[in-house]
Amino acid sequence: MIAHFLKLEWKQFFRSSYFGKSIALKIIMGFFALYMLVSFLMIGIGGYFFIKKEYPNTDPLFFVNGFLVFLLLGDLIFRYLMQKLPVLNIKPFLNLPVKKEKLVHFVLGKSAVSFFNIMPLFFYVPFSIVLIGQGYDIMGVLGWLFLMVMLVLSANYVNFLINKNNYALGVMIVVLAILFFGNKYQLFNVNDVFAPVFQSVYNLPAFALIGVVLLIGLYYINFKLLREKAYLDDAIKSKEEVAKESDLSFVDRLGDVAPFIKNDIRQIWRNKRTKTVFFMSFLFLFYGAIFFGQEAYREKMPAFLVFAAIFVTGGFTLNYGQFIPAWDSEYYKMLMSQNIRYRKFLESKWYLMVVISGALYLLSIPYAYFYGLDIFLMITAGAIFNIGFNSLFLLFAGSFNRKRIDLNKSGFSNYQGTSATQFLIIIPIMGVPMFLFWIFNKFVSFNAGVLAIAIAGALALAFKNYFMNIIEKRYIKSKYASIHAFSQKS
Repeated sequence: MIAHFLKLEWKQFFRSSYFGKSIALKIIMGFFALYMLVSFLMIGIGGYFFIKKEYPNTDPLFFVNGFLVFLLLGDLIFRYLMQKLPVLNIKPFLNLPVKKEKLVHFVLGKSAVSFFNIMPLFFYVPFSIVLIGQGYDIMGVLGWLFLMVMLVLSANYVNFLINKNNYALGVMIVVLAILFFGNKYQLFNVNDVFAPVFQSVYNLPAFALIGVVLLIGLYYINFKLLREKAYLDDAIKSKEEVAKESDLSFVDRLGDVAPFIKNDIRQIWRNKRTKTVFFMSFLFLFYGAIFFGQEAYREKMPAFLVFAAIFVTGGFTLNYGQFIPAWDSEYYKMLMSQNIRYRKFLESKWYLMVVISGALYLLSIPYAYFYGLDIFLMITAGAIFNIGFNSLFLLFAGSFNRKRIDLNKSGFSNYQGTSATQFLIIIPIMGVPMFLFWIFNKFVSFNAGVLAIAIAGALALAFKNYFMNIIEKRYIKSKYASIHAFSQKS
């Protein structure tokens, strides 16, 4: 029966209307996956020697054990955001003599053979081989490796339980942040707390069986939950939701663009994908912490700090703006049949990006305390560039967007609406500020580089009406091509 399921999955994949489309995107994602695997492999092979060189008095295994909690939590968050849970269209099978247990076992078993389960092993396996080669106890290392494999698979089934639960994501991020900043500012030592726990598995390999118990328990819980839902009534019944009306009268002061902004706000709040983009923009607020605290970037590659500064305040602008006007693709034909000015439709999107970028800038003020005034000035310049240049450029790039978006589908690991345009726009929105900073920082000073970015954004903002006229004409010219493209549902 499992072989039959696999055969049906294979046929479904090749007969899908989506197969053969977006070949370039598939190739890019394939290269990205290969890059991740090679990176993990190199870290696994060289990690032991790097730790030995940088921390000669530290046992590399004990060092890794101390930070495993970061790896495990990071893995869970990465899975939540990126992993697409396997599905099997069970409706055709529910009225056939096929045991529901087999359907559920197939779905759960299928999830075990996932890129997200294979990727961590490219670190753990070579790292274990190096440990054995360096004289570590073979049984101890194998016991430790076995536990890591069990924890990776357990994380897969934890993701089944918490997927689409925003509270679970919030808890994981808060816990990770507490551990990271608590360790960074020496409130407590993560290594001292967690290293002995995982080190005990190396010292007594029998403890690795705890991972088996955990995996079986999580598998059983998932099996019971999925088994209870494997009924035809659950598969075909429609979901009923009560619409909630919000008071958005405060937007009316913006004049003619107010009705469009109200629709955009309701759209963001009522649909999965737009809501995902909105909440993700606040996660990008912490993106700078990865770069700003690293002396290597400050001294050798300061231009990469601009990359982070743009993301801190531009998370929403970049993620929302790149899919304009595809967010409205479901009713674009109706919208274009109304007696409205295209300019007002575009300005509503611009106002939305500007206001949220401004809010994110205010939330980024703590960076001045943690990383210094020079970094905060760079974030300020990045905010001006996002509001001035990037918002207008993304509106212009949107006139070339021809990919329809289903708003009810999750935004995580969902590439619907993505085309070559989305990859090409990365060059100017990131390349221009980084290049400006690099030139002025190299030949003048750090502050001159920051000022150059701010001036570029301010100039774009000053000529906003001029650029908006060009953008409006471009949208009007491509109006019917967009209507036709957004009408294609396959």
